[in-house]
Amino acid sequence: MVKTILITGGAGFIGSHVVRLLVKSHPDYLIVNVDKLTYAGNLENLADVENRDNYKFLKIDITNIRQLGVLFNSFVFDGIIHLAAESHVDRSISSPLAFIKTNITGTVNLLNLAKEQWKGMMKGKIFYQISTDEVFGSLDERGVFTEHTSYDPRSPYSASKAGADHFVKAYHNTYKLPVIISNCSNNYGPNQFPEKLIPLAIHNIMNNRPVPVYGKGENIRDWLYVEDHARAIDLLFHKGRVGETYNIGGSNEWRNIDLIRLLCSIMDEKLGRKNGTSERLITFVTDRAGHDLRYAIDSSKIRSELKWEPLVNFESGLRMTADWYLNNTGWVQHVVSGQYKRYYRKQYGNR
Repeated sequence: MVKTILITGGAGFIGSHVVRLLVKSHPDYLIVNVDKLTYAGNLENLADVENRDNYKFLKIDITNIRQLGVLFNSFVFDGIIHLAAESHVDRSISSPLAFIKTNITGTVNLLNLAKEQWKGMMKGKIFYQISTDEVFGSLDERGVFTEHTSYDPRSPYSASKAGADHFVKAYHNTYKLPVIISNCSNNYGPNQFPEKLIPLAIHNIMNNRPVPVYGKGENIRDWLYVEDHARAIDLLFHKGRVGETYNIGGSNEWRNIDLIRLLCSIMDEKLGRKNGTSERLITFVTDRAGHDLRYAIDSSKIRSELKWEPLVNFESGLRMTADWYLNNTGWVQHVVSGQYKRYYRKQYGNR
């Protein structure tokens, strides 16, 4: 193989799309996917590439330095794409220490091992940290996040990601470790764990259950189809400038309530229901503590430097996402019931 690439968190939502893209687009790369396989890590997401000659999966916890040490003794990596993270804001509010451990300690473990393995041969290597726009805090009705926006995290999740980003930058400045960071807006698409807004709404609409919306649904997010994000990651990994940060966004802002109403209309059409039926399921619930009002990304840097742009418009992406969940009800049931864990045991035993 020409290169050996480590992808952490590759069985998760975004990670699985990145793994699939790199395995298929770069057959001369060995893609090593490590994932702890927590509730959000699902190897069924990668069933279509698991038997490829250039793909290898290992069940590893990035907070376990012994496991990581064995990994780095077994492979010499040309690059690391770091996606493994606890990422659900609600969970971070109830269990902040788990986010500190995975998102900060896990990242520093990887940085230390990369620094040691690449000592004296940094040229051509890259440590790519996948981050989030949530580290920038909240916007009012105006303005956008740029690469120069100061960090102002508002939740334990975003604080842990901000901390990890600062360590990545510090290792670049202190040890000259070659790094890139990207901060992306909200992703949606196939294989997303149904605790997040769009798959949760789709699943509940399918089953005629209440669709919860925080507050009055006035919070605004910039949405990006997950495969567009995966293309951006591939591009930045190969052509991004070392030491730089890049914002990745869809220039596609929606109030939560407007998004859910559009999704209800799409689901009514696909389920053969009278238009307006699913909208009756919308249920406003007590707002989340510290709920950021608005995120908006300025992605002009990656657009101008690398000619990247989103290819999937939002309504088309929502329709494709709805179709995927409607056509993969077995996947959804496995996730909801926990049966997806059996797939790992079947494929890999108790390792």
